[in-house]
Amino acid sequence: MSHQTWAVTKPQIECAGGIVAAQHHEAAQIGADILSAGGNAMDAAIATAIALSVVEPWLSGLGGGGFLLHADKQGHVEALDFNVRAPIAADPADYPLVGGEGGDWFNWPSVEGDRNLIGPMSICVPGAVAGFAEGLSKYGSMSWADIVAPTIALAERGMRVDWFADLAFAVDAAGLSTNAHCAALFLDKSRRMPDLTDPTAYLLPMPAKAKMLKRLAKAGAQDFYKGEIAETLVHDLQACGSKISSKDLAGYKTVWREPAKASYRDREIYTMPGLSGGPSLLSSLGRLSEHDLGQMDEAHFAAHHANAIRATYEERLKSMGHAAAAHDCTSHLSVIDKAGNVVSLTNTLLSRFGAKVVAPSLELVMNNGMMWFDPRPNQPNSIASGAIPLANMSPVITTKNGKPDIAIGAAGGRQIFPAIAQLLSRIIDRQETPEAAFHAPRIDASSPTILVNREAPKDTATAISAHHPVQIAEDSLYPVQFAIPSLVQAGADGEPNIGVVHPNNPWTAARGEKQ
Repeated sequence: MSHQTWAVTKPQIECAGGIVAAQHHEAAQIGADILSAGGNAMDAAIATAIALSVVEPWLSGLGGGGFLLHADKQGHVEALDFNVRAPIAADPADYPLVGGEGGDWFNWPSVEGDRNLIGPMSICVPGAVAGFAEGLSKYGSMSWADIVAPTIALAERGMRVDWFADLAFAVDAAGLSTNAHCAALFLDKSRRMPDLTDPTAYLLPMPAKAKMLKRLAKAGAQDFYKGEIAETLVHDLQACGSKISSKDLAGYKTVWREPAKASYRDREIYTMPGLSGGPSLLSSLGRLSEHDLGQMDEAHFAAHHANAIRATYEERLKSMGHAAAAHDCTSHLSVIDKAGNVVSLTNTLLSRFGAKVVAPSLELVMNNGMMWFDPRPNQPNSIASGAIPLANMSPVITTKNGKPDIAIGAAGGRQIFPAIAQLLSRIIDRQETPEAAFHAPRIDASSPTILVNREAPKDTATAISAHHPVQIAEDSLYPVQFAIPSLVQAGADGEPNIGVVHPNNPWTAARGEKQ
């Protein structure tokens, strides 16, 4: 019996103008079209992020939250926090602990009924709409209505349901079935229409979402928090048992922050401060900076990363607590425009399909942000009224000689900053092209047992096993084992800009603007 081995590749793209690198090709194309129409990096980033809520609704959307970094062409970097918040009425007593020993972060007691993980009690106050509007207001050049318009058309047409989308629905069918509105939207095949452009796919129109988007475009983003949409959302959520109130929505505020910053070789690395994966990324890079990784063989290069990341995770757990999600699902996008401005944006619903709750009047998939809190009392990241959870997201911008150089980030929960550290190290320490770095096998050291990509050199696992237990793993579509990154890089000395995405995913794409 013979067998074949296939190598999956996605070459980097090069463009004299702007580039959008994202987890879905249709969303990336919408962002690139915005650039072609004269929009800047922020315009394209927000248009792409909104589009992702329709074309890939199980990873991110308007019912979630996230972070973004923006750098202007002079190299000034700012960070925007639009992450989810616990409802004011959140009460630890609503999440009683059952089972387990609770002695360490891998053996927590469960919450009764998994109500922090799934269902209406797992929902936090969403920040995505506020974040997108704030980013656009400060750094965009196009109107909110023009940025929302392409996604209205997508929602009216419907998300394209191909084999990969059907895989996502099948993986989470049991969870989706716990909510009648989720099941009706995603599992009822009678709602689908033939896709005349692709005989292997169907279209899933979302008329209620299109109506919501039209209202947002006309009334403005604040309507989501203090207007007609807010009233509808609160009604839908409270009807199913959520504690989110009008006061929660009206009181939501985004926050511009000074980014966390550190030098690494010849670059300045900027990322999110505070309750994010950013400080841990910088800590790992600090540990790596003690070694000459440039000419090191692959096995020992990986072993140094394993040591640095494991040490960082011990520090993270002691000082910041723990974000419960091991494999939260997220969307990341990176954008550069022809002027050299860059955006790195990560948005999430946390788990796949978030809380598995849809606000039916809006066809809005809600996050399960309570999952990010430690369910045990008196921990650094415990459940509390109005609290901000510890997140794993860590969008990054690097500068070189004072100018924006790289925008990078990833999806994948605790896998995010370990993946970014390895990719930055390959590009900076080993002088690899982004394409080569993205195709190189990675490890994941976000848990005590280190996952080693089966395609890594044979002595990689041996080198790591001197200090850590090791497991060989596939870089599979599901479950994701090594994160899903995307990157753009400014061309040096008149060279074209570069965009690259995770190769082992059928939907990821980098798209350049038309010149």
